[in-house]
Amino acid sequence: MFAKINHVAACSEKYALLGKFYETVFGMKTSPKLRSGRAVTVGDGYVGFNINPRKAGRGAGLDHFGIQVASMETVYDRMRSKYPGAHWIDRPSTRPFAAVTANDPDGNVFDLSQADSKNLAHVYTENTGDAQSRYISHIAIRTVHPDEMARFYTDVFELTPQNAAAGDPNHYLTDGHVTLVIIPWDIRNYVQQNILLPSIDHIGFTVESIDKLKADLEEAVDINPVLNPVPFGRGKEGGNRLALLKKQCPYGEFFMSDPDYTLLAVRERQ
Repeated sequence: MFAKINHVAACSEKYALLGKFYETVFGMKTSPKLRSGRAVTVGDGYVGFNINPRKAGRGAGLDHFGIQVASMETVYDRMRSKYPGAHWIDRPSTRPFAAVTANDPDGNVFDLSQADSKNLAHVYTENTGDAQSRYISHIAIRTVHPDEMARFYTDVFELTPQNAAAGDPNHYLTDGHVTLVIIPWDIRNYVQQNILLPSIDHIGFTVESIDKLKADLEEAVDINPVLNPVPFGRGKEGGNRLALLKKQCPYGEFFMSDPDYTLLAVRERQ
């Protein structure tokens, strides 16, 4: 396997609370290598979720994802030769998750790391490659040129395309465990609702039982009300947004929000 999707990141003023939410509801583990006052990092055993403190001028919500590769030089060569609109820069030395940040030709941002890189600190606790019973199984991005971006991630990272149902405009690319869902962005999709810009759309979880997840969530909120998810799908606009998400994410069987508005699509393990 040349590449694996190894983390996703968000920015939030509630970063500590969100760490507890994902730990309590989805069973993710908090890294013991965290430094006081910095990002909270949780993981499912395969994928890490970095929840960064929001800083001035930086938007809240899902921010980027990360890819770990066998050879960064191979990635650079492929980007130079075929995708001149894709670029990369070194990350600040205080970032332990990856050495490089890059963009695809549509401007979607991802971190890039090499498995044996001395610059990569292994901050994801128990990241053995074996996910637990509740785990991140897909990451969805909204992008303007989905066909071209699917070729980019296939050519550069050797992600494997999966067949889509007839009439489904999405692309589904997998590293064998996590699927990158590439959704066409079209402003006409947002009639009678708030317009969402091209960006990461949502995270997908696979769980052993949706009913059990709902019961665990209810119990968690009974004990600690601040863990309560933001209501999703209520009112006319909320209903339209939920309907669009159901249409654009065939993987989802149950849709919810975390306590800071990040949307989650959940399905049961087959």
